[in-house]
Amino acid sequence: MTSPFSLPLDELEPGTRFRTRGRTITEGDITTFSGLTGDWHPQHADAEWARTSAFGERIAHGLLVLSCAAGLVPFDHERVVALRRVRDATFKRPVAIGTTIHVEGRIAEVRPADAETGIVGCDLDVVDHRDRTVVRGRIEVLWRRTPTPDAERQQIDDGTVVPL
Repeated sequence: MTSPFSLPLDELEPGTRFRTRGRTITEGDITTFSGLTGDWHPQHADAEWARTSAFGERIAHGLLVLSCAAGLVPFDHERVVALRRVRDATFKRPVAIGTTIHVEGRIAEVRPADAETGIVGCDLDVVDHRDRTVVRGRIEVLWRRTPTPDAERQQIDDGTVVPL
């Protein structure tokens, strides 16, 4: 089966499902993320404090898990221009150090943005090694279209370029 991430925009089909490889969340991931963001909440950084918390141990930042999940999706850098939006992220379960996650997703929508790009929405379920959803959400990416060589374009007020 061809990966949807290697297809041109016009060949993407809403409803197409995909599954990524796995990745284990480590203590180093949490420490690095804390350092980058400045989020040193004891739930993430203090083992003794976390032991008496509702979760009973240190857990990964929700945004760290979501970021790792986005990194697992094998976007083709020749096709995907940029991450455009993260929508409706819901953190369902804590992710402890040593948890392996993967993404089970589907192409939810494909629509043109302008003559050169389209928007692809992907619904993501981040799933742990016990087959439980830990994060659910949607990401939108800007996907390069196959350019039309002599497409006439017009710039509208917000800077968006649209075909005439």
